Amino acid sequence: MVLAPNVYDAEPIPEAAREEIERLLQSGDLFRYTAPKDAPVALLEREFAALMGARFAVAVSSCSAALFLSLKALDLPRGARVLIPAFTFAAVPSAIVHADCQPVLAEVGQNFRLDMDDFAARLDDDIAAVLISHMRGHTSDMDRIMQLCAARDIPVIEDAAHSLGTTWHGRKIGTLGRIGCFSFQSYKLVNAGEGGILITDDPDLAARAVIMSGAYEHNWKKHDGLQNSFARWQNKLPLYNLRMQNLSAAVIRPQLPQIDRRVRDGLAGHDHVAALLNGSPWLDVPPPLPPEGRAPDSIQFNLVGFARDDEALAFQAEAKARGVAVQVFGLSQDNARAFWNWQFIDGPLPDLPQTRAMLMRACDVRLPARLTRDELDFIANALIAAAEAVKAAPRAYGT
Repeated sequence: MVLAPNVYDAEPIPEAAREEIERLLQSGDLFRYTAPKDAPVALLEREFAALMGARFAVAVSSCSAALFLSLKALDLPRGARVLIPAFTFAAVPSAIVHADCQPVLAEVGQNFRLDMDDFAARLDDDIAAVLISHMRGHTSDMDRIMQLCAARDIPVIEDAAHSLGTTWHGRKIGTLGRIGCFSFQSYKLVNAGEGGILITDDPDLAARAVIMSGAYEHNWKKHDGLQNSFARWQNKLPLYNLRMQNLSAAVIRPQLPQIDRRVRDGLAGHDHVAALLNGSPWLDVPPPLPPEGRAPDSIQFNLVGFARDDEALAFQAEAKARGVAVQVFGLSQDNARAFWNWQFIDGPLPDLPQTRAMLMRACDVRLPARLTRDELDFIANALIAAAEAVKAAPRAYGT
């Protein structure tokens, strides 16, 4: 008998990390700029840039910090309008507000991706930058996004917190825009508890981000290949002290070689569950866009034919009773992914009926790559049974 799987624990931290952490603890050398060279954070930056095929990487305290520094590195004026998808985590508009800019929200469709007509209509001359959040690893039409932004010379930042390992036409997500930002928070593909990193091919953007991250005085000299840009910005930029420390880097580095395996296993598990859920008339997992190679560690699906909120909440309760925790984004109290809860944004929140309707029936379930086939079947069968229990529909299909 398969018990309800624990979907919250991450994979064990590799033994190599434990050994490096013990060495660091013995030395007390936890600050990234203490070592004359090759501190763990510096090595992580070098290795991650190579992994992604980017020229530069800057490791910081979180993906939110990376987004904030990216906006500041672009030197946007105070009050600049930054266009984002309305389906994202509250940290994304928060980073924009923190950077003294104004979030502008674009509609998202039933497939969890940008409505490109609405995006194009909002991309006017008052938009200073676009921050594309690949929410839960769902990639919007990056061909059209990049084409529209290039035509107006608008820089694109990619929030790839959920998209490490995802590709678009074979190209790694996070390398399409001017800057790509990634997360190492506990529920991401690589787990350090907290942590983030940004990548770019632009030496001036990298240098500005390094200094503002907290490379005070001449600590920037410990970053390779940016000396001319660094000298230009010495003493001209504020220090926000958003550095990563060596213990986090020691946890992250041994996990980088495991990314390909985690992507492969996570995608196989996701697609197995998606196929089962799509066999139900009450559940719908939207397909990826054709150029998209996904790297999911969770699954999102829509409730079909659940006209009333109480039905959707009953489905959530039925799934929980069967051992599977489901989040209905729009019906979870104070959910940080529901745009109407972002009351820290100046001015009235926009009316986004398409995004609102999607969030009211969009469901979220974690599917870490470590789950076995039996555990995946348990989750899928519990979700299907929960939908059937609410809709009282005869079982006319197999799982």
